[in-house]
Amino acid sequence: MIEFTAKVHSIKDGDADRAFPVRRMYNLGSATRDPDTATPHQQEVAKSGIHIAFDIPAPRIYPIAINELTSAKEVYAQSDRSSGEVEIVMHMADQLYISVGSDHTDRALETFSIPGSKQACANHMAPEFWPFEEIRDHWDECILRSWVDGRLYQEVGVAKFLHPETMVATVNERVNGVPERDYIIFSGTIVSVDKELGFGEHWKYEIEDPVKGRSIKAEYRVVNILSEVKDGYRVPLFNPKKD
Repeated sequence: MIEFTAKVHSIKDGDADRAFPVRRMYNLGSATRDPDTATPHQQEVAKSGIHIAFDIPAPRIYPIAINELTSAKEVYAQSDRSSGEVEIVMHMADQLYISVGSDHTDRALETFSIPGSKQACANHMAPEFWPFEEIRDHWDECILRSWVDGRLYQEVGVAKFLHPETMVATVNERVNGVPERDYIIFSGTIVSVDKELGFGEHWKYEIEDPVKGRSIKAEYRVVNILSEVKDGYRVPLFNPKKD
């Protein structure tokens, strides 16, 4: 178990810092209400040689080590082929809370293993929450956005995704040993605005609640730590192919 501190923004109770334990974390893929909505993102990653396990029913579930959760200003990668993707973040605690995050992924490793690539980089999350009960009646009005190096990268309404409670129920139905509480779910994402995977150093993302005139946002910088090793001393990211 890990524990992190986040600020809860409650319309009813005001703002308060709280400690949130995390016992498990799950990332979803293709968690859209209309399966066709996920197709452009699947095509987008396929251009980079990434294989989607279509034989597994959507939404696909990727258990993630909880030590990969961070709100730090830097995210570390082992190549220059990593990218973020804005996602709804759900935390099941005493009630369901909503935030926003970025499932930062090593795209080079993803061509070999999607689950493995998601362990190679962090799940970045804004350390703020809204109680879901307070946005339930206008949830579908909320909007997700992300930027890379100042350029708008993604923009989508949350209505494209499965309802948060549906995602929670799906994880509990398909995964053994889900804790009764204190777990996090990342929703998965959709295609970028230009339908190409983006790469860059500075990532920003947000979830906007236009009905209440508020948003949760965060940003981070990607550090390619493998590139810091001098030429001639750098172990290749992938093992050389044998003849």
